[in-house]
Amino acid sequence: MGCAPQNEGANERLEVRKERMTGSLQNTLPDCLKGQGGRGSRGPCREPDSARTRNSQGWEVRVPSSPSNKCLAVVQEVMERWASLAGSEQQQQRRRRFTMTDLKHQAAEYYRSNEVPQRLEEVLNAMFYLRPEDFYGHLANYFSELSKPPVICKLVGKRVLDGTGHPILEVELSCRVKNHDKSICSSMICSHAEILENASSEAVDADERQRYESINTAIEWINESLNEMLRGLQPTDQHKVDELLCEYFTKKAEEDKERWETEKERETLETAVTPSPPHTAPPGKKKSLKPGKKASFMEKLIPPLEPIEPVVKGSMAIGCISLAVAKAAAMIRDIPLYLHIASLKHNEDFPKELAMPLPMVTVLSCGKSSPGKLNLMKEVMLIPPAWLTVKQGIERCLDVQKEMLKLIESLCKAASAVAESKKATAKDAGKKAPVPVLKKMSPLGCLLLGNESLEQPLTLIHTACAHLSLELGIDMHLGINCAAHELMDYNKGKYEILLGTFKSPDEMVDMYVDLIHKFPYVIALIDPLRKEDAQQWTELCNTLGSKCYLIAENSCRNVSKLLEDQNRNAPKCSGFVVKYTNETKISDLLEMTQHLGGLRRIPILGSPDGESSDDSLVDLVKEKSMNLLTLLKKKRKTMMKNLITVILLWSQCILSYKKQYFRFGMCWYS
Repeated sequence: MGCAPQNEGANERLEVRKERMTGSLQNTLPDCLKGQGGRGSRGPCREPDSARTRNSQGWEVRVPSSPSNKCLAVVQEVMERWASLAGSEQQQQRRRRFTMTDLKHQAAEYYRSNEVPQRLEEVLNAMFYLRPEDFYGHLANYFSELSKPPVICKLVGKRVLDGTGHPILEVELSCRVKNHDKSICSSMICSHAEILENASSEAVDADERQRYESINTAIEWINESLNEMLRGLQPTDQHKVDELLCEYFTKKAEEDKERWETEKERETLETAVTPSPPHTAPPGKKKSLKPGKKASFMEKLIPPLEPIEPVVKGSMAIGCISLAVAKAAAMIRDIPLYLHIASLKHNEDFPKELAMPLPMVTVLSCGKSSPGKLNLMKEVMLIPPAWLTVKQGIERCLDVQKEMLKLIESLCKAASAVAESKKATAKDAGKKAPVPVLKKMSPLGCLLLGNESLEQPLTLIHTACAHLSLELGIDMHLGINCAAHELMDYNKGKYEILLGTFKSPDEMVDMYVDLIHKFPYVIALIDPLRKEDAQQWTELCNTLGSKCYLIAENSCRNVSKLLEDQNRNAPKCSGFVVKYTNETKISDLLEMTQHLGGLRRIPILGSPDGESSDDSLVDLVKEKSMNLLTLLKKKRKTMMKNLITVILLWSQCILSYKKQYFRFGMCWYS
């Protein structure tokens, strides 16, 4: 006897299945086994007397007493089908019971391996005593701390426009946070291209093409290879991200260098084949020099201009991504960016002391683009004393600038009155004094003013301070950005400090010594000489190093190059302006500040020419890593709001003022 069904429910299901199977097999049975009137009825072909027997499953079946071979085969097939149905039903029941048991064991093991029972017990026991007002909010905060750290999942590069309509690069960074992709932050960086204010239209067009090509290449890098390379990395691992970015850029730079050398060789071959045209003097300078003068010009040759290292197209993607990763890490850690960067410098520990920067506010521009003869003073900056707070220093600079505007307006009215009184005489009208241009603004964001001598802008500021009962040198200091590399006339080998007035590098040193002696409240000179005039830099630093800061800005365009050379080719000076652009990374800034600090030189954070919508430079100037921040043509309102926020956040910190400056290239208006 076979095994009978184990319960009544199983028996009922088997009976139903047997009935269905019997009905489906009616058409397959021979006529001798089919019933005409119904199941079990006898038709014209009476089936012979039958006997009853049981199959292997214990079911009772009826078999004809003298069936044919065909009938026996069909009956046997029906019996086997019934048996298979019964066996499969029992197997499914056993499999179902095994599956449910197995799933329970798997679930228990899964939760046990992730310490869910233990965590639940801990938080529920703690909440019983805490009785938080927001029950599920407390649970959410507790378990959010146990979640996996966010990882980078997507980088998107875009081309956007700055405040002047020029294209800049933007990187949007998204992270995988708690099983969801979220856009965390974005960073922007302007093009590496820096163009002189008095450039020709051809140079401007070439600059525009260079901007678009570089930004398009950077977008291609970001959206393709860099997106794949950085996916899955944690934004808090800044050093790992910067290391990968450095390796990627090094590979691209080698490819670009090979391509550049190939193009240079081809141009050299073409130049050798094509005869060069005879040298002609520039227009307006066709007079031949006298023999005596020629000898005096050639007495001492100036060092030639160092070849400008070509910038790798797309390199701005490296700096923009590094800054975006730092901003994302700060947001994930829920701390300000300046504190995150400070922790990177101090090995994840927050510094006990932060140094508040002091503002340097540009109020005048008297460079080559100004209407007067003076070319030397590209920027004249106000530097409030260190004992004032940042808010008080900015307010004082604003008061001085307002008073300067009043003085300029009064001078313009007086000059106009004199011109009106002499209109009757054409001779006098032709010799009237030039009227300062008031409403023309420099690309640096300050007022353009025409001056005829070095003393004029300094005297104007001195008079404005005197009207406010401020003593220069005590209540206010001045700084000058000379931008000497823009003043060099390579045909003459001299600097054109005034229109038609040229001075050699040695004469420039004497001029600065006299200027500081006459105006001792000038405490900073930025780029007083070219980088190539290393001997004059040393002489000037030895003479004036104790009286004012000599800052080199144009000498350190590439931070990576400076780190490789260890400043061996840099001039002797008080500090350097480190510009965050191109392939510069956050790790490079930290390394550079530590290196310069060891050399007792002031690290100064700068930016390239161009408008920018990213205000993160205010955070990069935090604590002792950056002592001076140059903001040339930035988004001023956003940066000022961010600066005020930083000031409020630092209000509970220990602040040390050690002649640290924060420079705004801006003009203040009420």
